[in-house]
Amino acid sequence: MLKSLQIEPEKCTGCLQCEMACSYEATGFFNPAVSRIKIFTFHEEGRFVPYTCTQCSEAWCMHACPVEAIVLNETTGAKEVLEDVCVGCKVCTIACPFGTVNYNQQTKVVYKCDLCGGDPECAKACPTGAITYVDADHTGMERMRAHAAQNLPQDSSQI
Repeated sequence: MLKSLQIEPEKCTGCLQCEMACSYEATGFFNPAVSRIKIFTFHEEGRFVPYTCTQCSEAWCMHACPVEAIVLNETTGAKEVLEDVCVGCKVCTIACPFGTVNYNQQTKVVYKCDLCGGDPECAKACPTGAITYVDADHTGMERMRAHAAQNLPQDSSQI
């Protein structure tokens, strides 16, 4: 059974523990600038929203890569970057509609969430449960549609 990250922004406090854990796992250093998960801050509302690669089933980044440096990990479902194959062309960064594929200036290759091999550090580090690793059937497009439907105005003339 595949699992995926479930993000519940209403639980996020903006503590950045997920960014710290991710960066340390990926690079061996605490550096949120290279984290594969980011916290978007809505300053005026005082809200925080974690975001990272959603491991799209269509995976535009993977399809756009001219050298096939992004591959599917059959065990975790993650789309992983093969650093030794990546040529740093950044086509995948353009193809990703969510902006979750990034380019590393030092290594000259792209990086993105790989679900930490099936044991995501961001989920383990989140003190409020805003990020959890759950059965993939509990996340995804259907969940987003259901959430959006709950928040639609009752009067359809407002749409």
